[in-house]
Amino acid sequence: MQLVTTVQDLQALADRERAAGRRIALVPTMGALHAGHLSLVREARRRADRVWVSVFVNPAQFDDPADLDRYPRTLEADLEACRRAGVDAVFQPEVGELYPAGCQTWVEVAGLSRPLCGATRPGHFRGVTTVVSKLLLAAKPHVAVFGEKDFQQLVLIRRMVRDLGFDVEIVGSPIVREPDGLALSSRNARLDPEARRQARVLVAALDAAGRAAAAGERRGAALLHVARNEIAKAPRARIDYVELRDPDSLEPTPAELHGPALLALAVCFDPLEGVAGASVRLIDNRLLRPED
Repeated sequence: MQLVTTVQDLQALADRERAAGRRIALVPTMGALHAGHLSLVREARRRADRVWVSVFVNPAQFDDPADLDRYPRTLEADLEACRRAGVDAVFQPEVGELYPAGCQTWVEVAGLSRPLCGATRPGHFRGVTTVVSKLLLAAKPHVAVFGEKDFQQLVLIRRMVRDLGFDVEIVGSPIVREPDGLALSSRNARLDPEARRQARVLVAALDAAGRAAAAGERRGAALLHVARNEIAKAPRARIDYVELRDPDSLEPTPAELHGPALLALAVCFDPLEGVAGASVRLIDNRLLRPED
C-alpha cells in the first residue's frame, strides 16, 4: 500500500494507472475509519482495479473551530485498517497542500446547500464540495464512493459533478448500522453510555415512520408526528430537524406523498446537566415509499 501526501504525486500515480488501462476508485474520508468506511472500500473494490482512500480532516467544512479540534485523528489505526482491507493507496495531505497560502477559490452548490444540515451549519457544504472537487482533481478516479448516511452531501456532490462536468461516476453506498440499529459514525464514540442508549430513538423514529407509510399513511404531517414522538422518548435528545424532502431536489414534499420521500433526521444529545462537554449531533435518514 502506497502513502501519498502531495497532489502532484497522486496525479502522477493516476496518470500511470490510467495509461495502464486500470480503473481507479476513490473513497474520500476524514479518517477515524470504522466498518461503515470499510463497506465503502468493498463497494469500491467491486467497481475498480485500484482502490484509493483519502484521509483528510477538512477544516473548511467545520463552522465551529472547537468541533474541528474535537474531531478524532487516528492516522496509524486508519492506515492499518486500509492495509487489512486491501487498499492500494492512501492520500494523506497536509492542510496546506489542499489549501495553499492565499487560496481564494471555492465550489458551492447554491440551492441544495441551504436546507437540512445547511440551515444550521453555514458554510459547511461549501467546504465539502470544495474539498471533494480538489480530491477528484488530484486522484482522477473513474468512480468515487460515498455513504448514504450523509444523504444531502451525496445529492450535492452528484449535482456538482453533473454541473461542472467531472468525468467520474458517483456511487452511493447503503448505511451500515450497529447491532441495535444506530448508524455508524465517528461521533458515536463521543456519546456517554446513557446518551448512547437514548440515541437509539433515531432508528426507532425511522422504523415507526416506515411502518406507518407501509400501512398506508400518506400524510406528511402525520409521518413527521410519528417520528417526532419517538425522538421525544429520549430526555436528552434535542431535535435539530425532522423533515420530509424530495430525494433528488431536496425540496419539501407535498402535504400528501405520491412518490418516494426522504425522511431526514438530525438530533443533538446534550451532556448531562452539570457535566462539562459538548453536544453530539447525529444524523440519519430513510427513503419512504408510498408503495411499501
